[in-house]
Amino acid sequence: MMHGIIPPYLLDQVASLDDERFRNAARAAQRSLATSDELRDERAVRGTETRLAIGFGETAAVTEPTLDRTIYDTGTSQQLPGREVRGEGGPDTGDIAVTEAYDGLGATFALFAEVFGRDSIDGNGLPLEATVHYGKKYDNAFWNGERMVFGDGDGEVFERFTISLTVIGHELAHGVTQFTSGLEYEGQSGALNESMSDVFGVLVEQYALGQSVEQASWLVGEGLFTPEVEGTALRSMKAPGTAYDDDVLGKDPQPDHMDDYIETQQDNGGVHLNSGIPNRAFYLVAESLGGNAWERAGAIWYDTLLTNLDDRTDFAGFAAATVTAAADRYGEPSDEVAAVVTGWAGVGIDVGAPQPAADDAIEAGE
Repeated sequence: MMHGIIPPYLLDQVASLDDERFRNAARAAQRSLATSDELRDERAVRGTETRLAIGFGETAAVTEPTLDRTIYDTGTSQQLPGREVRGEGGPDTGDIAVTEAYDGLGATFALFAEVFGRDSIDGNGLPLEATVHYGKKYDNAFWNGERMVFGDGDGEVFERFTISLTVIGHELAHGVTQFTSGLEYEGQSGALNESMSDVFGVLVEQYALGQSVEQASWLVGEGLFTPEVEGTALRSMKAPGTAYDDDVLGKDPQPDHMDDYIETQQDNGGVHLNSGIPNRAFYLVAESLGGNAWERAGAIWYDTLLTNLDDRTDFAGFAAATVTAAADRYGEPSDEVAAVVTGWAGVGIDVGAPQPAADDAIEAGE
């Protein structure tokens, strides 16, 4: 199954537009939906059947991580991979999409290698490949199990899909999930799959820019909308449901709490919708811990991804696993465990009352 950054319900909305300003966008969205339907069952199976033999809390890399990128160009055709235009260490071609894809692959590799000790997406040095200029005004970017693929957007609603570093990090993180927990892309496990990609997508950007929790935007897909759209991004992890509010596209429908969980058969059971709930939980944990989100909150989520999660793990099961991961890494009681428990409580998921951190217990005379 391919994982596209643009939710099908948003493409449906664009495809149905009857507005002179967005005539080309509507046609592009219609073509993009048709293309996505054709691709959906063609996702490569490499790595989907076998998870890496990595123990809990261990790093994936067994050798020094080595970056190996190749960028291809289909020239608006849909024949993958396309013509090779830049290899690792090769010169800038002057094509902004090639440059952004090349740099984005490098930034994603850097987060996983330098922070988590992971050697590429599969943990075994998988070469990173990306294709740009896919299709005619294709309105999406996706990971197909082997490579990143970027459309150029329609220019009326969507810009080129290499423009956002969080999009590149998000899609490559689907590969990390593919090679680790293998969360099934449906219902709550699918929403967790999407959320993990949002988490690591924003962490890629924050790490690349050196941003603290407070400095970061916490937006996924910032810059993807053209100035014609009233919106800042596709999603907000800090405040799900507030990323856009447009008279043509409508309002961002993501919930931020279990009280507003959306039951639906569309979008694989609402994977792009209900991911707002675990997204908000991660933000609350990171906000509570402060500093750089990749250092503690990110480490806990990464450790959780390496545990023996069931591929149908639901929100409650994943929340409990993050508490265990925090305790294993930082001890219990600890500020980190307390932050994780409180973060999930903030979105309506109870994983038990947090114990006070050791220092707090001493000060309280316990």
